[in-house]
Amino acid sequence: MNWKKIIGIIVAIVIAALFVFKLRTNKNIAEERVYQYDKEQAINVQVDTLQLEIINAEYSYTGTFQPNKETKISAELQGKINTILVDAGSVVSKGQPLILLDNSLLKLQLQTIEVQIEGLEADVNRYTILAEADAIQGVQLEKAELGLKSAKVQKATLLEQISKTTIRAPFSGVVTAKLSEEGAFAAPGVPLLQITDITTLKFTINVPEKDLSQFKLNQTLPLSADAYSEIILTGKTTMIGSKANMGSSFPVQFMVKNTSDLKIKSGMFGKVLVKSETSGKGIIIPSSAIKGTENQPQVYVVKNGKALLQGITISKKIQNKAVVSNGLNEGDVIVTNGLINLFDGADVTVK
Repeated sequence: MNWKKIIGIIVAIVIAALFVFKLRTNKNIAEERVYQYDKEQAINVQVDTLQLEIINAEYSYTGTFQPNKETKISAELQGKINTILVDAGSVVSKGQPLILLDNSLLKLQLQTIEVQIEGLEADVNRYTILAEADAIQGVQLEKAELGLKSAKVQKATLLEQISKTTIRAPFSGVVTAKLSEEGAFAAPGVPLLQITDITTLKFTINVPEKDLSQFKLNQTLPLSADAYSEIILTGKTTMIGSKANMGSSFPVQFMVKNTSDLKIKSGMFGKVLVKSETSGKGIIIPSSAIKGTENQPQVYVVKNGKALLQGITISKKIQNKAVVSNGLNEGDVIVTNGLINLFDGADVTVK
């Protein structure tokens, strides 16, 4: 028998035995370090004794105020800016002149056309007399009349162009941005000023699908801006979104008349106040106390020192609370905090 082979087998067996021993030792150490929860030990919990509460509570949705109208104004013609009559913050009225462009060349062209018209009118008068006396052919009179009409069209075109060198406010509002300066060159499509109308504002909120039925077109609801919570405004529903946004909620928009001193500014945050359609009294519990799934909600009811899982029916959710229509009664004690290690039938102690 080969002693070397025997020694090799013995060494391999010893190494394997040491490896198994080490694994068992590590397992025991790990189990000792892991917290072993004692299910016989009572769990500390916080509870709430249920009472009937008024359900028609008022709650709110947060949104943002935006201007009813806002536009960037540009010139319809090319030209140098001679004068800017307003500055950022100026209050303007519809039709008020805002910017004057250089129109000296157009006025010179207008003078030239007016001289031509004067000459053509004289020609028409003279040719009319001669034609009536058969001194000239009628075609000469027709040409003079056509030339006069063409000159008058050119004059009307120049007058229209000259009128467009005065840029006017398209609606009443406030100048919220001055985007050019005197001496700069204006061109079609290049913004020069921005005007914002905040006498009437748009207020937009995003509403979860389950709450969308509370809003109807032309419905009036009280609104307030966070910066001026003491001022209650009235909003009229003008739009209810037909398509959900990225957050799976629907936009609802209101038209709001601003205060006389225009305190509410574009971009401010605010709230719309809504009263729950459900009236009367009922059982209301915090949403944090609910276990289970959306379709099968449950709560822990404390009876005789034990926490027992109880199935419930939720009729409505109002912000971070839920209205329970079945499964709980007035006087029941439910667990509101300490749910981490809780299980059905666990012994509990109330903090």
